[in-house]
Amino acid sequence: MGAQEMLLFGSVVGARFVVPLFIPRFPLPAIVVALVLDGIDQTIFQWFGYDPPGYQGYDKAMDMFYLSVAYLSVLRNWTSRPALLVARFLFFYRLAGVVLFELTDWRPLLMIFPNTFEYFFIAYEIVRLRWDPARVGLRAWVITAGCIWVFVKLPQEYWIHVAQLDVTDTLAAYPVLIPVLALLLGGLALVGWFVVRPRLPEPAWRRHVAADPLPAEIDTVAERDRWVATHGRVLSSATAEKIALIGLLCLVYGHVLPGRRSTDLQLFLGVAAFVVVNAAISLAVARRAASLESMLAAFGLRVLMNAALIWAAGRLADRYGGSLDESTALFFIVLISLLVTLDDRFRPVSQVRAAARPTTRAGST
Repeated sequence: MGAQEMLLFGSVVGARFVVPLFIPRFPLPAIVVALVLDGIDQTIFQWFGYDPPGYQGYDKAMDMFYLSVAYLSVLRNWTSRPALLVARFLFFYRLAGVVLFELTDWRPLLMIFPNTFEYFFIAYEIVRLRWDPARVGLRAWVITAGCIWVFVKLPQEYWIHVAQLDVTDTLAAYPVLIPVLALLLGGLALVGWFVVRPRLPEPAWRRHVAADPLPAEIDTVAERDRWVATHGRVLSSATAEKIALIGLLCLVYGHVLPGRRSTDLQLFLGVAAFVVVNAAISLAVARRAASLESMLAAFGLRVLMNAALIWAAGRLADRYGGSLDESTALFFIVLISLLVTLDDRFRPVSQVRAAARPTTRAGST
């Protein structure tokens, strides 16, 4: 790989890792940019006459990274508990499907486990632009997810992953489809403007794209520490979910990163052990009210801490005849540290909202 190819590859991959970090604060524009980058990254490579070897695997892994950040931002931002429950199912369903695909390389799995979560996230954030999602009941969110699943994602996943067709090539081969699609989009726009728009409820607020403020009882680090110190547990459903999220995501990356020297089970159990140790340390820090105000500083400190843990694990592996690949270990250190930091900051917000949520009818709108 020459210098120009390295710069191009690094720019595209770097953008795909950096853009998702804006999702927690600017959910809708950031995830749309991430979605666009996912759609045009290989086109960018083609423009420059470059075809990165094995990029399909990296592409799927980077997809799951930005979806993981989007899911964690759901914990921070979403005020609708029913919508959160639907999003949780959709996210982990897709994550399980991607892991199964990496284990079997059977492409129909990506259609059986479609990425409905992404468009459901966008649908929620479109609602939040003008209306209060907390006033929408579980039934409406389930119907929304079902419509996206059946009418949007199943055809798209079949087209991309099973039929393996390309939109540009298909339109070039059948140019008559261009006016047909234009008419279809125009018709949908007219239906939206003349049929859907007049039936929408009155807006709850002025249009805004930034995430809503955090609940008053947990909008500072000190208040979050008090909540975690009182309610946090190392062995809990929250830790189990964190293990599932980070462990399965690391399995996806473990199948595309070079230099891996562990089995899937060893990798997952190793990541699970790191998550549990990190959870114990986070709880101890919260009980001493010693969390850092800056998320960037907290992330940097956690990277150093996990690097020390990896170093100790490496020395232990050497003693018993094992080995750790340093470059792969460094990537996992950064990935685990980032996701643990985001989870520690965002999950208590969701827990506070759940504890304060009044009992409502599931079908209310």
